[in-house]
Amino acid sequence: MMEHFPSLLRRTALALIMATGPAIAEPQHGIAMYGDPALPPDFASLPHVNADAPKGGRIVFGDEGGFDSLNPYVVRGRAPGWLRTMTVESLLGRNYDEPFTLYGVLAESVETDEARSFVEFTLRDDARFSDGSPVTPEDVLFSVELLGTAGNPIYHAAWRKIETAEQTGPRSVRFTFNTEDRELPLILGLRPILKKAQWEGEDFANTTNEAPIGSGPYVLDRFERGRFIVLRKNPDWWGADLPFYRGQHNFDEIRVDYFADAGVMFEAFKAGEIDTYRETNAARWATAYDFPALRNGEVVKSEIPHERPSGITGLVMNTRRPVFEDWRVREAFIQAFNFEFINTTLNGNPEPRITSYFSNSPLGMGDGPAEGAVASLLVPYADHLLPGALEGYALPVARDATNRSGIRAATQLLQEAGWTANGGTLRNAAGEPFTFEILLQQGSSEAQSIVSIFTEALQRLGITPRVTTVDSAQYVERTNALDFDMTWFARSMSLSPGNEQIAYWGSETADLPGTRNLIGVKSPAVDAMIEALLTSETQEDLTTAAQALDRALTSGRYVIPIWFSDIGRIAHRKELRYPEVTPLYGDWLGFQPEVWWRQQ
Repeated sequence: MMEHFPSLLRRTALALIMATGPAIAEPQHGIAMYGDPALPPDFASLPHVNADAPKGGRIVFGDEGGFDSLNPYVVRGRAPGWLRTMTVESLLGRNYDEPFTLYGVLAESVETDEARSFVEFTLRDDARFSDGSPVTPEDVLFSVELLGTAGNPIYHAAWRKIETAEQTGPRSVRFTFNTEDRELPLILGLRPILKKAQWEGEDFANTTNEAPIGSGPYVLDRFERGRFIVLRKNPDWWGADLPFYRGQHNFDEIRVDYFADAGVMFEAFKAGEIDTYRETNAARWATAYDFPALRNGEVVKSEIPHERPSGITGLVMNTRRPVFEDWRVREAFIQAFNFEFINTTLNGNPEPRITSYFSNSPLGMGDGPAEGAVASLLVPYADHLLPGALEGYALPVARDATNRSGIRAATQLLQEAGWTANGGTLRNAAGEPFTFEILLQQGSSEAQSIVSIFTEALQRLGITPRVTTVDSAQYVERTNALDFDMTWFARSMSLSPGNEQIAYWGSETADLPGTRNLIGVKSPAVDAMIEALLTSETQEDLTTAAQALDRALTSGRYVIPIWFSDIGRIAHRKELRYPEVTPLYGDWLGFQPEVWWRQQ
């Protein structure tokens, strides 16, 4: 009962606040997760843009795989993410030079109280969809409910926390909450706003052939399913003169060509068929960019620094599968993974390792035992934590290419978990062999190289996994259905983690079709640390909760992590430019193509 007491206190406090009415609040031009927005109400542009960037021209991207849907807001099918980011807007927009601060876009103001028990948005009078119709309170209320009930599960958690949703004026809507969650006003501010008339009466969850009508800078111009998509700048875009958008969305046309794999896409870039290529491999960046267009200056290489957390990237083990239920098996796989050898082999100059989910930032867990406020958060859940969460946990370091110490440690752990080698094959007490499948997507050359080396190490333990490579559509279908044992996994982290953590690791999302909780985490400790994040009132509280969550996740041994880079690497045509000021998040969301331009 003790572990539920803090949650009960918070719910009781929230009920008292709501019963006595919200504190006096006033409409503001923006809202920050903590403190006040950095920019004043009369700001002229965001700090990381070139406010006078030239307009016009086009940019051509390459992408792997393909698409079989035009609705990016549902589980069914695979839709181009560009439709979500370029054609549809939200009430508020993010400034990527602040950890988490939003400013008015469709909404001219946002209002909330000290407890953030509600949020009210007032729409701009001139906000318009691409067909010229006004964005109305009815559209806002409809969108939030539609996404929260029929959209992708990532939208559902926030919807369940809304007590009432109502129109409060000709251009205003108010959402009142039933749960203490200080991030909710910002989360709703970022909800995509769809046109009610387009979707009313439609089976939204199964609609894949219709692109949303949005209010954003671009509209869908033409496409060939699975091959290319072209977005055209809306000449009548309502937001063209908004200070928030000054210096952004500078191209007249965005084209995305789809390729079977990264190798083919890179050759297309070298041949001038696409304009920009994001390189994720340090060795290739150093050695593979010696081709005529680069030598003669038609192509340039840009390195963009950032200050964001490493996130988690690597091979994820599906804990719903019996072979990966036991943490000792998962630790054995981590021990057998020779990171140092793989890193040097594939990257040449080794990249830094991802040591935890929030490493490379103040939100990452510290070395050694948990102390102070972090320990206070974790100790009540000690029975639900795995070894290392409180005592301290660190990834193993291989001393040589053979990784003898790691293989010995893995063998011992597997024996403790009931698996022993018999005739060169690892078996349990019933004589059943240890078998599992590694699911990969076609074109994932780096992941395939890593898996090739790793499977050799597993064979030394008596394990020979099946490696299955499928096309992008099959991969999405299987991962949405949670039909995998091990697969490639990547989750980016921000400097202001919040509700997305429920989607990533929350127990309530673990078994939903299309869940982002691919791991299958169901941990009262993890849930409690996420709750502590969502109820943090200061940056210090947030940091403490994030460090505690980091310990609970990392010691869970769910992912075999690889490396990260503290710079972004983008090769591009010389005519493509970006601002000299690099935002806090670097080459993250909102960077390319949003703040880029073509120098004529």
